[in-house]
Amino acid sequence: MSARALIQWIAGPVLRARCEGPFALRESVSVGAHGLLGEVVRIDGDDILVQVYEDTTGLRPGIEVIGSGLPLAVQLGPALLGGMFDGLLRPLGGRDVAYVQPGSQHAGTAVEFELLPRVSIGSNILGGQLIAEVWRADFPHQRVFSPPDAAGEVIAIATAGRYLDDAIICRLRAADGSEYRIAMRQAWPVRTPRPVGRRLQTTAPMLTGQRIIDSLFPVALGGKAAIPGGFGTGKTVLLEALARGCSADVVIYLGCGERGNEIAGVLEEFPTLIDPRNGRPLMERMVIIANTSNMPVAAREASIYSAVTVAEYFRDQGLHVALMADSTSRWAEALREVSGRFGELPGEGGYPAYLASRLADFYERAALVETLGGDTGSVTLIGAISPPSGDFSEPVTNHTKRYVKAFWMLDSKRAQARFYPAVHPLHSYAEDAQDFVAWWAAEGCDTWWTLRQRFLALLEEQARLERMARIIGKDALPARQQLTLFNAELMNESFLRQSAFSAVDRVAVPAKQGAMMRMLARWMDLSLNALSDGVELTRIAELPCLRPLARMGEEIANDDLLRFRQLQTRMEAEFAALTATRGGRDAHVAPATAAGGPPGRSDVYVATGSAADDRDVHVAPTGDNHASTAAG
Repeated sequence: MSARALIQWIAGPVLRARCEGPFALRESVSVGAHGLLGEVVRIDGDDILVQVYEDTTGLRPGIEVIGSGLPLAVQLGPALLGGMFDGLLRPLGGRDVAYVQPGSQHAGTAVEFELLPRVSIGSNILGGQLIAEVWRADFPHQRVFSPPDAAGEVIAIATAGRYLDDAIICRLRAADGSEYRIAMRQAWPVRTPRPVGRRLQTTAPMLTGQRIIDSLFPVALGGKAAIPGGFGTGKTVLLEALARGCSADVVIYLGCGERGNEIAGVLEEFPTLIDPRNGRPLMERMVIIANTSNMPVAAREASIYSAVTVAEYFRDQGLHVALMADSTSRWAEALREVSGRFGELPGEGGYPAYLASRLADFYERAALVETLGGDTGSVTLIGAISPPSGDFSEPVTNHTKRYVKAFWMLDSKRAQARFYPAVHPLHSYAEDAQDFVAWWAAEGCDTWWTLRQRFLALLEEQARLERMARIIGKDALPARQQLTLFNAELMNESFLRQSAFSAVDRVAVPAKQGAMMRMLARWMDLSLNALSDGVELTRIAELPCLRPLARMGEEIANDDLLRFRQLQTRMEAEFAALTATRGGRDAHVAPATAAGGPPGRSDVYVATGSAADDRDVHVAPTGDNHASTAAG
């Protein structure tokens, strides 16, 4: 018989009840006549403290609380793909009313799928082993596995055909004689990570299609990234762009505590988008979980665990999953509000003292793994942070930096200048970047690491010279330093800026990114040597090839890399003509092969020596260990 308790007092989403039976910590409960979902968060003698995940309006002392005997769990199954849900994984679509009704079923109505069994009667299977494949309409094939804790002999298996996802399709007999009944839809506790065979070390990035991220600050496949930014800096826009253009097989988009109009835009826009992979609707490989700021605050705290549990479910099918959480700050604010209701002593910034451990628990669930079924899958977590007043020293940002490997800080000045993505290149970092050198070499850009260092050094030199120019004026700087500023601005405009409205430029593949990096490096070499040959900076800035170089991101498509070769040939010819008219000494620049040349060739040349001094500029291949990474 289920345990029972009566409410003693209630304050917002938190209530205290006097027990009339045994309750367990983290046990899910139903409250009142509507069966509102709650969770036991504290046991104090004969009293329990319950966190309710729905609107508690109308509850009063004396109302009954019924225990389920099970932890808070969500239903995982093939019907999740392409769906929109609230923070408790209740479907938002297909309803006759505008709001989710209190106490409504969490699993939603059953959905029919075609099923093809992959085991036979008498087979012995282990937890996490493949049982069947399922699909519906034009949606991708999915797989059904035995639950991680279920193993035994198959005593019944459904034949090929159409079945509802809540129908029993397989029965197992365990070694102790007990029986497991398995459906396509399976429950799993949200606060318990799903088990895996083993964790793997990743050597490949998760591609986002954004050049400043993939080329300068990549995130590992199965890694962790944070996007902090003040109001209006483009966090939501960038997350939506990543959801559209990333290389993940499945994308989970979590709107956690954001304003309703932002989530409404997501719910309206995403179903209309086309997946560039196959020309099918993008929603066929997405799951949207929305828990807006006007929804119950306690459900916001649960939504982030629901989302990562869904991500692990698809990971266990051997898929690469990206989870976009917007934003973890709103989730932390929910923790703070509920903690105050509990009467807990506040920590830094009013947040509970366990904020850091909760963040660690969330980000720790990102990984590249070998699943129990022997496949390779991953969960990549990307969390947006909304620091109050853009203060990056606040607790959520500070604690998050301890657990993520990629940090993409959005800059308000760049955002106000309509620079997108507004990622600040000097305040962002990627700790795993050097692990991807071999991956970039296999993609045809074996000089990626050298080019990345050179670009970052150029941006750092630009910041130093701009501070100096504000004091003495830009025209008072030596010609080489003026060229450094010119080249840095060119790199910002042509490479780091990316148009989300351009069908050509909104997503850049690695081959295009590598070609663009080589083109810019070659421009810097040629311009430095032209300046050394006595060519005025104004004449360099007037070269006709400069405009197509600045607009190559928007004008050269991912599948038209031959145009980089043509552009480089034109650039080489114009610089040769420019230095020839000076009648000065020959430029000591080794001929470079085309930027779109074959993979594996070292075709970029890097000028050694500082761009800020007056020493002669010597040129060496980037493969040389002595090649300088100084600013161009």
